[in-house]
Amino acid sequence: MTRIGICTVLAVLVSLAGGAALHSARAADTNSGSIDKGRYLVTISGCNDCHTASWPESNGTTPEAEWLTGVPIGWRGPWGTSYASNLRLLAQDLDEDAWVVMLRERQGKPPMPWMNLNRMHDDDARAIYRFIRSLGARGERMPMAVAPGIEPATPYFVLEPQHMERLTPSVADSN
Repeated sequence: MTRIGICTVLAVLVSLAGGAALHSARAADTNSGSIDKGRYLVTISGCNDCHTASWPESNGTTPEAEWLTGVPIGWRGPWGTSYASNLRLLAQDLDEDAWVVMLRERQGKPPMPWMNLNRMHDDDARAIYRFIRSLGARGERMPMAVAPGIEPATPYFVLEPQHMERLTPSVADSN
């Protein structure tokens, strides 16, 4: 091969490698921005309120390394008892597309606001997924839901209205 031919081949290879590196850098920047957006959405959407132990008690200062590992204290109501799952393990079990479908279609138990998550834009769901995946797997799986009428083995909060007779007739009639 001539010197010009070798230089041309080297130039093409360097150009291709540079283009691949630039594409990779752009993808990393996009993923990094998506992770930051996911962190923001998790924070403002209240995900930590239930899915991070001691979040409310810490006034939102729980270290990020401890976020979204679930809480084994149940939420009991007419539906039975439900638990805030370990989202970090759940995100490890699903690929990104399956995560988006779950948020779009799942109909779960209270107090999880599935009706709101079902309306989430796909890019927001993907950003949350990428953020949670970036945290890595940590913690244990939370207990499965307990059917109505069965006493849970864990501590729980009772989410049932008390003293409904105290409602004024106009408020009671509107329900």
